Amino acid sequence: MPLQVKGIIVGREWGEVIPILCKERCCAAGQETVSKRKKIDDDLFADRRSRLKMKERSKSSSVSNLPLILNIDDFKGDFSFDALFGNLVNELLPSFQEDSVDSADGHGIGGTDVLPNGHTRTSSDAIKFSQGLSPPLFPEVDALLLLFKNSCKELVDLRKQIDGKLSNLKKEVSTQDDKHRKTLTELEKGVDGLFNSFARLDSRISSVGQTAAKVGDHLQSADAQRETASQAIELIKYLMEFNRNPGSLMELSPLFSDDSRVAEAASIAQKLRSFAEEDISKAMPSVVGGATASRGLEVAVANLQEYCNELENRLLARFDAASQRRELSTMSECAKILSQFNRGTSAMQHYVATRPMFIDVEVMNSDNKLVLGDQSSQASPNYVARGLSKLYKEITDTVRKEAATIMAVFPSPNDVMSILVQRVLEQRVTSLLDKLLEKPSIAHPRPVGEGGILLYLRMLAVAYEKTQELARDLRAVGCGDLDVEGLTESLFSAHKDEYPEYEQASLRQLYQAKLEELRAESQKVSEPSGTIGRSKGASVASSPLEISVAAVTEFVRWNEEAITRCTLFSSLPATLAANVRSVFTCLLHQVSQYITDGLERARDSLTEAASLRERFVIGSSVSRRVTSQAEAAAAAGESSFKSFMVAVQRAGSSVAIVQQYFANSISRLLLPVDGSHAAACEEMATAMSSAEGAAFKGLHQCIETVMAEVSYFQSPNLMAEVDRLLSAEQKAADYHSLDDGMVHDHRPTNACTRVVAYLSRVLETAFTTLEGLNKQAFLTELGNYLYKGLVNHWQKFTFNPSGGLRLKRDITEYGEFMRSFNAPTVDEKFELLGILANVFIVAPESLSSLFEGTPSIRKDAQRFIQLRDDYKSAKLASRLSSLWSS
Repeated sequence: MPLQVKGIIVGREWGEVIPILCKERCCAAGQETVSKRKKIDDDLFADRRSRLKMKERSKSSSVSNLPLILNIDDFKGDFSFDALFGNLVNELLPSFQEDSVDSADGHGIGGTDVLPNGHTRTSSDAIKFSQGLSPPLFPEVDALLLLFKNSCKELVDLRKQIDGKLSNLKKEVSTQDDKHRKTLTELEKGVDGLFNSFARLDSRISSVGQTAAKVGDHLQSADAQRETASQAIELIKYLMEFNRNPGSLMELSPLFSDDSRVAEAASIAQKLRSFAEEDISKAMPSVVGGATASRGLEVAVANLQEYCNELENRLLARFDAASQRRELSTMSECAKILSQFNRGTSAMQHYVATRPMFIDVEVMNSDNKLVLGDQSSQASPNYVARGLSKLYKEITDTVRKEAATIMAVFPSPNDVMSILVQRVLEQRVTSLLDKLLEKPSIAHPRPVGEGGILLYLRMLAVAYEKTQELARDLRAVGCGDLDVEGLTESLFSAHKDEYPEYEQASLRQLYQAKLEELRAESQKVSEPSGTIGRSKGASVASSPLEISVAAVTEFVRWNEEAITRCTLFSSLPATLAANVRSVFTCLLHQVSQYITDGLERARDSLTEAASLRERFVIGSSVSRRVTSQAEAAAAAGESSFKSFMVAVQRAGSSVAIVQQYFANSISRLLLPVDGSHAAACEEMATAMSSAEGAAFKGLHQCIETVMAEVSYFQSPNLMAEVDRLLSAEQKAADYHSLDDGMVHDHRPTNACTRVVAYLSRVLETAFTTLEGLNKQAFLTELGNYLYKGLVNHWQKFTFNPSGGLRLKRDITEYGEFMRSFNAPTVDEKFELLGILANVFIVAPESLSSLFEGTPSIRKDAQRFIQLRDDYKSAKLASRLSSLWSS
């Protein structure tokens, strides 16, 4: 891109400048004066050119002597090409003053014109222009061209100078680099030598150090030996003092009698005794081998032991005196000295034994009164729990105060705390537990009204739980290395070993007490019921000891409390599972026995009602009239039926409570131990099997009781109550009208209405008490018995067509009632009965087509066909025999 400065295009050949300027000039003048102005400009340019040539010739002689235009310093610092270029050309470019230009003719003020390139034209130029001469547009171009050429030459010279300087600098740098490399090489060699010197010096220093260390060790060993020898000499001198006469301690050195040097005397005495005992122990093998050992040191050992005992007693007395005055510094000094005698065990035990809480009788009495209360009355578990909490808090506070003193006095406070806490548990807590936890006799326990075995178990649980809390508090205060939790467990080990037997015995005692309570309540209810002269049905209905869901709930509550104690006393999963199974099995046996006995008593009511019904029905067999005794028997049967249904419902609810309790509480305790959960489930099924058997038998008796009103079954001598109803209400005319052409009665027979009403009333209890599969099975079985009873009943009648229609209406009534049983098999049987009733309606010749689609009922159909009143007159026997054979 060429550079344009003040209308001059730099970077092109100078021959191109003039045409470009001319072209611009022509374009600015306008199209109408292009030729004229072109001629004027050419003249002006020629004139300007001639003058410049003359000027160049006048200056050509001095061009070579021009001063330097460019210098190296011009290119240093913040170089700017525009500034350099301006410095070069500003002196040669003419200065112009721009005046206002008239917009009409383009002439300026003072006889000047504004040229198209922005410059002004003088009056002389204007005259030449008016004369047709064209002055040059830029007369300084030649001077600038010369200036630029000289500048280029100087730039070339400057580049050569710079290149030369750079070459010289490169040579100098190369020379200096070679010198530097040589210097570095020499320095590296010097450094290597210096390192070798340092290595030799370090090795020498190490050798000297090792030698000095060996010398120091020898000196230290020699000093230690000297010190040991000095001490040995000193000890031998003291040992000779103790080895003079047995029991003579009067001639000892002042060291052993000076109270201010008791610590030193104790230390020396212990060393002497250890030395003497060691010497005697070494001499024992020689005695065994038959040689005679020196007995000189035995006198010293005896005297030393006597002196140590005396010194220890003296220190203990001083310790006690300081303890009375609460002088902790003196106590600490004595304790440190006593720590040299059997590691201070005697001082520790003596301090713990002299604590007031172990020797003050009032403290022990206050403990018993706080926990047990007045001895004349039996304390309740809640009262004992509050008393134990207060007592154990006092014990913890006391131990915490003693811990502060122990930490300040004894050099081994943890050992003292172990002895203190152990003494607290074994003396203070144990004496209280012995009075609180007296094991009752399982064979002859105290009555439940006085607490029974349950009171002992509750006391045991409260004491165990609170003592465990005490152990945790004592652990927090500090008890050294003592296993306080294990020691606490050992306090209850005798009780925990026999715990499962006591828990089961308690549950059995509670169960028996509850049964006696229920019997007493039942007797109170049954006593005002009246004399034997009243209806026997009423006495049968009033069943003593009916199953009570509340009682079973109470059984479960007892068991749940026992399981809570099992969890408290059993830490291992296997032990816990075994105890839980034994306790839960006890509940299963109790509930099973209770439910089974209740169902059996309800069955007895059914049996008594059945025998009563049989006696009165048989007695009335001569006359079909319903007597008052028969009515009473029927009422007894209905009442016993309802009572047993209620018993079954309560038994089911009781079993559901036990199952829910097992799922919520027992399962999670048995699952961690393999096989325990499955074994418990099997035990539960086995325990409930007897109750299920009693319920099954009772339900069958209920069906018999209901069918006693419906059909004749099981025994020729047992006429059912419905047989009584059917016999009393069912007339021969119901199914065999004398006037067969009379209008058909679309109502069911009176006997059918009575039977359905009776069943609806009696089975209302079954619908409300039985649930699920039990209800469905019972109603299905009852429907089957009703079906058989009705079929056997209808075998006593003969039917004409109108009677067949009446029979079909009865079957429809029975079928609609049986649909409420939700028993598909029974519904199917009554549908077939409806089909069979058609044999009484159709003509004899149509019987063959009646059973073409249902050949399976031909046998039953044959029995019904024999009941047609025209069976013999129409000779249906021979006709049917040929039909069945074909």
